[in-house]
Amino acid sequence: MSRHLEATIETFPIAGSFTISRGSKTQADVIVCTIFENGFSGRGECVPYRRYGETVDGVLSDILAIVPAVENGLSRQDLQAKMKPGAARNALDCALWDLEAKKSRKPVADAIGATSREPVVTAFTLSLADPATMAEDARKNSDRPLLKVKLGTENDEERMRAIRSGAPRSKIIIDANEGWTEANIETHLAIARELDIALIEQPLPAGNDSFLSRIERLVTVCADESVHSTADLAALRDRYDAVNIKLDKTGGLTEALNMKAEATRLGFQLMIGCMVGTSLAMAPAVLLAQDAQYVDLDGPLLLAEDRPGGLRYEGSLVYPPTADLWG
Repeated sequence: MSRHLEATIETFPIAGSFTISRGSKTQADVIVCTIFENGFSGRGECVPYRRYGETVDGVLSDILAIVPAVENGLSRQDLQAKMKPGAARNALDCALWDLEAKKSRKPVADAIGATSREPVVTAFTLSLADPATMAEDARKNSDRPLLKVKLGTENDEERMRAIRSGAPRSKIIIDANEGWTEANIETHLAIARELDIALIEQPLPAGNDSFLSRIERLVTVCADESVHSTADLAALRDRYDAVNIKLDKTGGLTEALNMKAEATRLGFQLMIGCMVGTSLAMAPAVLLAQDAQYVDLDGPLLLAEDRPGGLRYEGSLVYPPTADLWG
C-alpha cells in the first residue's frame, strides 16, 4: 500500500454576508484533505469554527501532525482514538470513507445502509438583520417549505412576527445561537408557539442550559452547541427534544452514524446540519440525513459560487452526491 495525504486551504466568497448573533462573515474558509492510494483518491472537507476554539491554521496543523499515521495505513476506526472530535478529524474521516468507496466500488450509501437515496428538503437560512429586512427576506423566500432564521437578541418578538408575516406558509426554525437568557426565553417560546414556529435551536448558552429542564418547552427545542458527540447525549435528555448533528462537530461520518443511532434510541428528534461550506462538505451529510426530521444543508446556497461538480439543488431539494463528488 502506498498512501499520500494532501491538505489545502480554500476560500469561497459568501453571497453578500452571513450574520448571526455572534457576528458576520463574508467568506467560507475550508480545508480539503485528499488521500491518494494506488491510483485511487478520496476527499473530505471541513470548516474550522471559532466558537469551538478552532482556526484554519490550527486545524491544518492538527491534520499535518497525523499525516505519517494516515500514510502508514491508519484506519477510520483508529482515527477515532487518535484525534478528538472536530473539524480536523472530519476532513480525514470523510476522505477515508470516500477512498474506501472508490477502491471497493461500493458507494458509501451501501456501506452505511442508507434507507433511502432520495432528495431531501433542506432549510434555507436567513441572516440576522433588523425586522423590516428580515420580513422582506422571508417574503422573497416564502415559496420555500422550510426556513431557518438566525436570531438571538434581547428581544426577538418583533423579528419573529416579521418573519412569520413574510412567510406565512413556510415551516420555520429559529436559531438563537445561544443568544437568549433565562429572563426572556419563556416569553420567546410562548411567542414562537403562537406563531407556529416548528423548532428553536440552542436558545441558551452551552454549559448554562439547565434552565431548559425546569420550564415548559412550548416548542421543540434542539441542541446544537451543547452537543458534539455521542457521549454528550445522555445528559441532555431533560433539556432538549432534538439534537443537531454536524460532521464538523462529531469529527466525521463515522462518529455521526454512532451519534445518530444513539440519539434515536434515546428518543431525540434529529436535525442534520452544517457549517457554511461547499458541496463536498455537505455530501456525506446528505446521506446521513435521509430519515432525519429536519435537514439544514444549505451551505452551498449561501456561497457566491459552489465548487465545480457540486451537489444538485432544485429549490429546497438537495440530491445525494454522485460518485464524482464524493462517496
